[in-house]
Amino acid sequence: MKPWRDLPDAQWGTGLHCETSIFPGVMAAAADRRSPRMARSLARPPASVFNPRSARRAHGFTLLEMLAVILLIGIAVAAVSISVTKSLTSARTHAAAAELAAALRATRAQAIVRGKQQNFDLDTRADSYLDARQRDVRLPKGMRVSITSAQEDRPNDHTGRIRFFPDGSSTGGRITLQSGRRQWHVNVSWLTGEVRVVDTVVPR
Repeated sequence: MKPWRDLPDAQWGTGLHCETSIFPGVMAAAADRRSPRMARSLARPPASVFNPRSARRAHGFTLLEMLAVILLIGIAVAAVSISVTKSLTSARTHAAAAELAAALRATRAQAIVRGKQQNFDLDTRADSYLDARQRDVRLPKGMRVSITSAQEDRPNDHTGRIRFFPDGSSTGGRITLQSGRRQWHVNVSWLTGEVRVVDTVVPR
């Protein structure tokens, strides 16, 4: 009897077919001889499926992270709000100083045009003044005002006066507007009646 390897393919088929069909345990034995490391690697599922970091990312942000973000947003909003409030207050005070200076210049112009003395009165108690048309103008709320003028130009303890003459000169004086640490000085020259606004910061 010929060995099975010497039989023709027509009778036994291909060699691989014969081996797998006759010896079905050969492949299983080969599989059993695999190294333990290879067996573990084949049995181990993909790492990405059980990756803790991927799992955390899949669940989104934690409560602590959300609170930290909300806190940072609150701090940023508060800082911007304070900055905007200071800017608006500074702008209002600057505008009030410019309007007051314009009223002083208009009073001086009327003295020159009409050829007679014109008075500019400031009430430090009511934080108001009379413009060239004798209209009462009130300063913005929260703004402090003071005036430095000649003693004879102070009808009472809360009213100061600056007089303008037909030649353009005046009795001179200084009006100070203050908001926080910012001050605006409206200076009136006694010789020429010129009006200038000076912006300063009060030292701590």
